[in-house]
Amino acid sequence: MDIFDEFKFNSISELFMTFSNEQKCIDYLEKIIWNGNPVSPFDKDSKVYKCANNQYRCKNTGKYFNVKKNTIFEGTKISLQKWFVAIWFFVSHKGGLSSMQLHRDLGLTQKSTWYILHKIKHNCLFENKHTLGNEVEIDETYVGGKNKNRHHDKKVPRAQGRSYKDKTPVLGMIERGNKVVSHVVSSVTANDLVPILLRTIDIFSTVYTDEWGAYNDLHKYYEHYIVNHGKKEYVNGTATTNSIENFWSNFKRGIIGVYRVVSKKHLQRYVNEFVFKRNTMEMKTCERFNHFLSNVWGYRITQRELVM
Repeated sequence: MDIFDEFKFNSISELFMTFSNEQKCIDYLEKIIWNGNPVSPFDKDSKVYKCANNQYRCKNTGKYFNVKKNTIFEGTKISLQKWFVAIWFFVSHKGGLSSMQLHRDLGLTQKSTWYILHKIKHNCLFENKHTLGNEVEIDETYVGGKNKNRHHDKKVPRAQGRSYKDKTPVLGMIERGNKVVSHVVSSVTANDLVPILLRTIDIFSTVYTDEWGAYNDLHKYYEHYIVNHGKKEYVNGTATTNSIENFWSNFKRGIIGVYRVVSKKHLQRYVNEFVFKRNTMEMKTCERFNHFLSNVWGYRITQRELVM
């Protein structure tokens, strides 16, 4: 029987009934993370002893731990029930979920829900680590207000086109019919873009880009086709970047419509969120919820790290 067969719920009310107390939440995490065999976060090969109050002891190190160790739940004072509800809302809101909305839904302070959401977004990184192959579209976008919409005394000179003086560049890659991977980058030069492409896309894949000069040498590693946007060309045989541009469209709608303003410091976590939602779009909400929680180990981040 599949490990998730007993954890199927189609609504928030069913979620409440499934996780009616804190112990049921802990039991659920132990099952999907360890599958009945606790693993020490200090020494994965060590024997583990079960202790009282959901604690375990690592034989080799003598250290104690529980299932929250090395996850986004480590050290939290907020109940797992509220965390689970927050995650349910997060995975079911395809266009984004603001901390103010979650603050109203959970009855927590807006500061608390901001930290909860950013820890969840950080955890979404697990869906942003795929290796891509076959046919891959590549493109960049820029996040930041339009210069023409700024007040005259706040306009940034010479900030047109691909300038990132007033914007933050983001690189995106999508395997046609499959996963997307996206990263905030410091610039859109070949020195910054090509190493990421080589780490992410299998050699000898077919790649499609626009005419940007940073992609000029991709033919050395891939079968490379270009669509020339500068000449108003959007399809050239099989060459097009429509799929990755569709991802950018959904990403920017979420940023503009829900989050309004996103700082460069936190932008990668918002990118992680929309990558996760795009890569799991074929899943039902319950499947996405289980998928997320089965990948929480190893993504601990402290509140101090979030605001540094």
